[in-house]
Amino acid sequence: MSGGFLGRLFGRGEQAGHDDRFAVPPVPTAMDLLASLDRVEAMVAAGAVPAPVASRVRRVDQVVRDTIPRLASLGAGSPQAYSVMATATDYLPEAVGGYLRLPRQFADTRPVDRGKSSLMVLIDQLDLLAATMDKVFDAVCRADADALVAHGRFLAEKFGSASGGGALDVGSAPGPPMPGSPGSQQTGADAGGLDRLQPPAGRDA
Repeated sequence: MSGGFLGRLFGRGEQAGHDDRFAVPPVPTAMDLLASLDRVEAMVAAGAVPAPVASRVRRVDQVVRDTIPRLASLGAGSPQAYSVMATATDYLPEAVGGYLRLPRQFADTRPVDRGKSSLMVLIDQLDLLAATMDKVFDAVCRADADALVAHGRFLAEKFGSASGGGALDVGSAPGPPMPGSPGSQQTGADAGGLDRLQPPAGRDA
């Protein structure tokens, strides 16, 4: 057994260097992350966990789902991106799964860690995951928010103050006087373009 292992380790033996134990697992795709969240959601939807646990799982699930489409903006090797992937594929499923593997009576009532039951330990873990994912989501969105603020400042500098929004100079030439306005005297044909009507000549009234 040891000879075979050493042979594979140092390049001797068949298919040296192809031991699956040394293969690096592929990075999960967005579909992989969503599929893992779907499995956790199915466990919770089955009613196997108390309401406080279900509500916390849904909170973590929603934040992770909102963050997944923006993971590319974090860049390769980002600790935040890793936290999101690990939460979806490991931290959240393992927390819920560990609770479900215990008998309900034992999990909900028996103290296991500094006076806390397994249920309380799970709730603490879910609260920590939720707070962490909220921070990651804020960090992911910060770049877009900063770009929006910078664009607003650019517009304010180019077109005017942010409050006034700038103004266009359309000229100050006065318009024609309105009919009946002071200073406008219209008589005869100028008064509305028509002469005053007169009765026909040569006809008795």
